[in-house]
Amino acid sequence: MKQLYIDFDGVILDTMTRSYEELKKENIDIKNQEKVMEFFRNLDWKKLIEETDEINDSINEIKKICDSKKFNVYILTHINSTNEMIEKIKYLHKNLPQVTVVSVPKEIPKTEVVNPSAAILIDDYSGNIKEWQKKLGIGIKFVKELEGSDYPEITHLSEVINMFNQ
Repeated sequence: MKQLYIDFDGVILDTMTRSYEELKKENIDIKNQEKVMEFFRNLDWKKLIEETDEINDSINEIKKICDSKKFNVYILTHINSTNEMIEKIKYLHKNLPQVTVVSVPKEIPKTEVVNPSAAILIDDYSGNIKEWQKKLGIGIKFVKELEGSDYPEITHLSEVINMFNQ
């Protein structure tokens, strides 16, 4: 079975759109990394997760992937605070109890925490996919609508099932 890592923000829940709306409301310049990091550390993640929409039926899509028995499925997510990690784990364990969650401090590349070699990463951020591929991993870009990026794209997570034949 292949290792499959799925990002959380922007893939499972649309937390990025929602949090960027909040940044705008608070007049925080997204180029000011220090202020942005402080914002994310102090964010009410419980409220954000409760109020954020799921993207393209992602929870059921992940259940389909698990049911296919083709992959060892993990959620691989960057975190800015312990609070963020706790709320993501609570949400995921309630909705996907069979899936392991790997939380990575924002300052560390995902490739430093898990071994990407021959493993698949589904992520909405091209930078993570680029790093993943440098370490001999397989990167797939998750998009809400096809964009024509430099990476293979999917709009529904279960599309990965037919991309790899065991």
